[in-house]
Amino acid sequence: MFLFVNPTCSHSHPQAALYCFFGKPRPRPGDLIEIFRIGYEHWAIYVEDDCVVHLAPPSKDGEASEFEAGSITSVFSNRAVVKYSRLEDVLHGCSWKINNKLDGTYLPLPVDKIIQRTKKMINKIVQYSLIEGNCEHFVNDLRYGVARSQQVWYLCSDAGFLLNFLGACDSISGWNSG
Repeated sequence: MFLFVNPTCSHSHPQAALYCFFGKPRPRPGDLIEIFRIGYEHWAIYVEDDCVVHLAPPSKDGEASEFEAGSITSVFSNRAVVKYSRLEDVLHGCSWKINNKLDGTYLPLPVDKIIQRTKKMINKIVQYSLIEGNCEHFVNDLRYGVARSQQVWYLCSDAGFLLNFLGACDSISGWNSG
């Protein structure tokens, strides 16, 4: 069996790639990857060769910290670094799945356009907001051209009827509950 791993992806080695995808369908370029953290989901977009692009909080020098990548600490930052990383390095032992759940609502962009747009974002510093511009908004914008976060909508729904009554969650999450 031959396994090709992208040499530009940090710490690439075939054993890690095999471990990463053992027992799961292999993602295709442009697939959204939902990573199940305690209390929230982190999102990434699959690019190639067992690597993904995702948002990570910047460290003091502006680079993304691998330790913090996709961690709950990101909610305290108003900026994020767009990282190209091995999926296994982003998982930190958490479970994951391919989740293109909005394919029934929005038509995905052509795969070559998704990948082109995604690669153009690598290493950029972007504005981050848990409510208006989180990792789920980011990957949905790359795949569909629509920045949308269902977990924000669900969070707002769970917060009570007052926020929904005021319409705050529908406008900030990009999700229309009606």
